[in-house]
Amino acid sequence: MTRRPDLVPHRRMRGFEPASGLLRDRIRTAGESRGFAVSRLLTAWAEIVGEASARITRPVQVSYGKGGFGATLTVLVQAAHAPMVQMQLPMIREKVNAVYGYAAIRRISLTQTAPVGFAEGQAVFVPAQSVPRPPDPAAVQKACDMARGVGDEGLRGALERLALDFHTRGTQKKGKT
Repeated sequence: MTRRPDLVPHRRMRGFEPASGLLRDRIRTAGESRGFAVSRLLTAWAEIVGEASARITRPVQVSYGKGGFGATLTVLVQAAHAPMVQMQLPMIREKVNAVYGYAAIRRISLTQTAPVGFAEGQAVFVPAQSVPRPPDPAAVQKACDMARGVGDEGLRGALERLALDFHTRGTQKKGKT
């Protein structure tokens, strides 16, 4: 006696099921409600547009026109970075269309906002790393001379740091080192 294929019970996976499989349907429905037919555009934005562009941008929405061809991708960007992103729009559009596999995105619209504010704007935008400048050797020498008479090591180190901060504070604001 052979069983019909439609009556064979669904087999469960053996072992652990990947978390991505558990969330796949929820991510797809959330993305499709905003127009993202391909959820990879949301989940792998840094891989698609590059690390530098992903630090300052976030995809917000894909809206389709009545004609059916060519959608508009709305991208969230900080106002200070908008001119730079504006110049990169053709490159971003090509990379996004490569994910879709055809020219799905005809236009990209930028929405400028502060790092916090709108619900979409609360995504973390990573600032550029600043490199601290080494202190002026003359200021270091002054700080060491001022704290030279103190016998306690911890107190002397704290006084040296305080004196160094005091001596370099005015010069660093003016851009001098």
